[in-house]
Amino acid sequence: MVTLQGDTVFLRALEPEDLEFIYSIENNEEIWEVSNTQTPYSRFLIRQYLENAHQDIYEAKQLRLAICEKDGFTALGLIDLFDFDPVNQRAGIGIIIRDAENRNKGVGKEALGLLINYAFSKLQLHQLYANIDTDNTASISLFTNFGFKQIGVKKDWNKINNQYKDEALYQLINKQ
Repeated sequence: MVTLQGDTVFLRALEPEDLEFIYSIENNEEIWEVSNTQTPYSRFLIRQYLENAHQDIYEAKQLRLAICEKDGFTALGLIDLFDFDPVNQRAGIGIIIRDAENRNKGVGKEALGLLINYAFSKLQLHQLYANIDTDNTASISLFTNFGFKQIGVKKDWNKINNQYKDEALYQLINKQ
């Protein structure tokens, strides 16, 4: 089980008890835009997903961790490495904090820092990338604070509420 400790948060592997939390995120239409989700997920499908969450990143090509406050086990959000490519030593990275009252408190910043460090030091990745809606100033600020650079814009990439939106590609290269 992966557990990454910070000063105020820790990242842990998903547990069967996370079913309702993940269900609430995956079925919250307000954040579908961020997660590129278009349909609801059943508890059955999420339960199946959790049953396979024990696969390591080399098998599953992704790593999804729960973001928790240091003094508790309850998840505040999720952070992912996805499209893991060990040959080219890269992966996508994404983060979601479920409830608005837990945002803008440094939770996401600390979690992102922990996962970047893990990706570069333990997985020996050469680069990470993030796909961010060009209107999502909070995410842009979060990722650029860690040195992610915008390397391109995908025009009219996502159709949201019958309007096309641009999505920027951000990249962080491990200089070590």
